[in-house]
Amino acid sequence: MEKWDLLDENRNLTGETLTRGSVMPKGRYHLVVHCVLFNSKGEMLIQKRQPFKDGWPGMWDVTVGGSAVMGEDSKTAVTREVWEEIGLWHEFSGVPSMTVTFDTGFDDIWVITRDDIDINTLHLQESEVEQVRWATVEEIKQMIAEKTFIEYEPALMDVFFHLKDHHGLHTHE
Repeated sequence: MEKWDLLDENRNLTGETLTRGSVMPKGRYHLVVHCVLFNSKGEMLIQKRQPFKDGWPGMWDVTVGGSAVMGEDSKTAVTREVWEEIGLWHEFSGVPSMTVTFDTGFDDIWVITRDDIDINTLHLQESEVEQVRWATVEEIKQMIAEKTFIEYEPALMDVFFHLKDHHGLHTHE
């Protein structure tokens, strides 16, 4: 039974918890994390969700995503999720590349680039991930249009692909 720490609108811990699947109390939020992983060719590692998975079964998605469980901060949660879902250890540092808010939470998105990944050696979590592959932004947008990829806003994919080479909102020399 997965438990989440609840946060207020300013991301402060409230001391309350919620069991996954329960109704989120008004004015309370939880933390979700995503890791969007790229190689130096500019391709994103994407995963296909298992066909029996709740929420977008059999759909392609960004590299890794999930909810922070009780006691985890963003960095701890994303480290665990990447290890659990694809069997990759990564030392996350700094802060997330961006945060997107939604009705019941905050989604911290970590954008990283690594070239030492042979997808044939990854250990996929059987209960979550059917397969992984590398994809370009054009391929992902086509998959979104074909409804084989989770229906993110296509412009969000442009942002992810931009963030792999840039940090923040400004361009610096």
